[in-house]
Amino acid sequence: MSPREELLGRVVAHLAEHGVGDTSLRTLAERVGTSHRMLIYHFGSRDGLLTAVVASTWARRPQDLEALLTREADPLGAARALWQRLADEASLWGPLFFECAAAAMQGRAWASTLRDWVAAWNEVLTEVFLRAGHRPEQAARNARTALALARGALFELCLSGDRVAADELIEGFLSTADHLDGGGHGGQVSTASSS
Repeated sequence: MSPREELLGRVVAHLAEHGVGDTSLRTLAERVGTSHRMLIYHFGSRDGLLTAVVASTWARRPQDLEALLTREADPLGAARALWQRLADEASLWGPLFFECAAAAMQGRAWASTLRDWVAAWNEVLTEVFLRAGHRPEQAARNARTALALARGALFELCLSGDRVAADELIEGFLSTADHLDGGGHGGQVSTASSS
């Protein structure tokens, strides 16, 4: 791990616990045990640092699903496995994600790559439904639905802490996904939950 990556990891851990808010670069440097000058050296500015936080924290998620798709014979099983991973980490990363998402909605440049993240998720989830036997237009629609549902379930999970309800919501959608193609064009998909 490079010094920049190690420093970024400390910053991400701190922000996951305390949030971004209006924390200055100098305050953040003090809280992660470095100097303002080192943060400037590695990231250029507060916005540069926050851009790196967003990229390092969420850019890999669509690739995680792609990797699961290469290992899982059942595409919806891969989606279930990824949901379990996301839900397991919700209390750690969820609040920071939704804070960054709000910043993206407000037009903050450092959070704008979350829009690319949404596009990448839609692309990979469309592939999940294509592999499950859905027609292209329905696969794209189901991908958007699944992504919106997962975001909502994570939001509710972060607020309520009710993992059972969140899991049931996702499982309910995935269990019926084979019938969402409008005419029975879906493949034979297992509905057993991943552990």
